Amino acid sequence: MSELVTLSEQLTDEEWLSEIEEIGKDRGYFERVGDRHAALFLDESLDVLLVSFDTIASARAGSASGIPHGMLQAEINGWSHLSLIAQTPTWFRDPAVFAYFDRLVDDAFFEDFETVIFYGAGMSGYAASAFSVAAPGAIVLAVSPQATLDPSIASWDDRFATERRRDFTSRYGFAPDMLEAAQAAYIIYDPFDELDAMHAALFRGQQIHKIRLRHGGGNLGRTVQEMSILGQIFRAAAAGSLSERTLFRALRKRHDYLPYLRNVLNRLHVEERHYLIALLCRSVLDRKNAPRFRHHLELSEHRLSEEGRKLPPRHRKGRAADRFPELRE
Repeated sequence: MSELVTLSEQLTDEEWLSEIEEIGKDRGYFERVGDRHAALFLDESLDVLLVSFDTIASARAGSASGIPHGMLQAEINGWSHLSLIAQTPTWFRDPAVFAYFDRLVDDAFFEDFETVIFYGAGMSGYAASAFSVAAPGAIVLAVSPQATLDPSIASWDDRFATERRRDFTSRYGFAPDMLEAAQAAYIIYDPFDELDAMHAALFRGQQIHKIRLRHGGGNLGRTVQEMSILGQIFRAAAAGSLSERTLFRALRKRHDYLPYLRNVLNRLHVEERHYLIALLCRSVLDRKNAPRFRHHLELSEHRLSEEGRKLPPRHRKGRAADRFPELRE
């Protein structure tokens, strides 16, 4: 494994991209792909190739090192890495990107690797799904991906209205169809996010596995990243052991992730479910110093007392997930 790369947050975007270019020239290649995209390839191993998609903004925020999170994971594990970087949110719908992947297919590039993993979140989850067709047999991990922004199919998604003008009907267009050749595709989404859930419903097939992460929040990609579980998931994929079961096990880490727990608390508060609020807060306070949860525990206990209700005796620590469905897989 090469020495881990660190890039300063003080760099401008163009300076950052120049640093990425130098890394590519030293350890593989860097290529401008049209006017709005770039490709970085790090040649480390023929065992595993991790392919990730980012905008410059998400790539720079991808890790404390200032590099894309996929690149960081490849660095840690000694894998080869292909990073597609967009200057702005383009959904990678660019003929230059299509031509780039066509060339990789013509060169049998992906066939050199024992295992190929495609990863992305949101817009990049769409791209990871759509372009995985270039590498039959790949494993795909897509977090909250859009299936398409074609208004004839997804007119109900008004979050990206200005992007509907892009062509989602030509090559590499409808992401669910592009997953037909994948060995397996794992779609992680929050079923309480109505629009993300509607996109997830468009992904169908025996090789597609849908992983529901309730209360994940508005930026599920960041949630999954900040829980520090992607490395574990990628290693399972590289070892051929990734499954719905191993993913759900990894996602149990959310029970110790305060932003997730706050999302659960907020939903229970809106629904005025004081009994479950008290159980949740007791569980969190058994493990963490969390003043907000202590405050809500006191309020809920007071409300339950007014209603003549009591909480059950405390069980052993950390078992709240066994006692109410909001914390279950």
